[in-house]
Amino acid sequence: MRSLPRWMLIPALLGGLFVLLPLVSMALRVQWGSFGELISSESSLAALRLSLQTSTISAALCVLLGVPMSLLLARADFRGLSLLRSVVLIPLVLPPVVGGIALLYTFGRQGLLGQQLEVLGLQIAFSTTAVVLAQTFVALPFLVISLEGALRTAGTRYEVAAASLGARPSRVLLRVTLPLVAPALLSGTVLSFARALGEFGATITFAGSLQGTTRTLPLEIYLQRESDPEAAVALSFVLMIIAVLVIAAARRRVPA
Repeated sequence: MRSLPRWMLIPALLGGLFVLLPLVSMALRVQWGSFGELISSESSLAALRLSLQTSTISAALCVLLGVPMSLLLARADFRGLSLLRSVVLIPLVLPPVVGGIALLYTFGRQGLLGQQLEVLGLQIAFSTTAVVLAQTFVALPFLVISLEGALRTAGTRYEVAAASLGARPSRVLLRVTLPLVAPALLSGTVLSFARALGEFGATITFAGSLQGTTRTLPLEIYLQRESDPEAAVALSFVLMIIAVLVIAAARRRVPA
């Protein structure tokens, strides 16, 4: 702390207040006397269950797809690697509703792959599967960028040493590489889960808002905002608490 210029405290405090004050303001608007009733309606509980289920599946898919992608970006060296990295990270800057439209024209009934899937009797758009795909699409880059940075920082000296002792590539990956970047993998998974939990734009565009099927908690909050603002505030507070608890639990397991 002593090595930092004192003037940095002012923008740091302003930044902290900028994030904290809206959350405090929302907490002050919650009707605590009827809080339990506001969040326990059938539609609210169904939306909460669906959000937790789909976000968990999406986070698992992010790990399944994101770990190989991160390894490729961090360890491979070929022409076009920078372009590939840019494509992988596009969902970070793409408006979610645009991502939803892109998914719709890929997996929808008249989409690039949707037409073939329709022949096989598989309809993805406006289903729970569409919710998972939308969440995974927007959350995947969070894991990739976290893990790729950790892999580059860790270097390859331990992997080279293990390989020189006769370890096969798969064994090096499972016994050396992944344990070495486990904190970053956990952090990236949590970020992906939290991003999936709060996903709205791509979900409503690609999956719609069907109660019990595609209506996640953010969509329920949006609908409640017009008909029952008090319930919308209470559900928003619940979503915020879940996100804080998930991130806090992960931070406690990440070594300093």
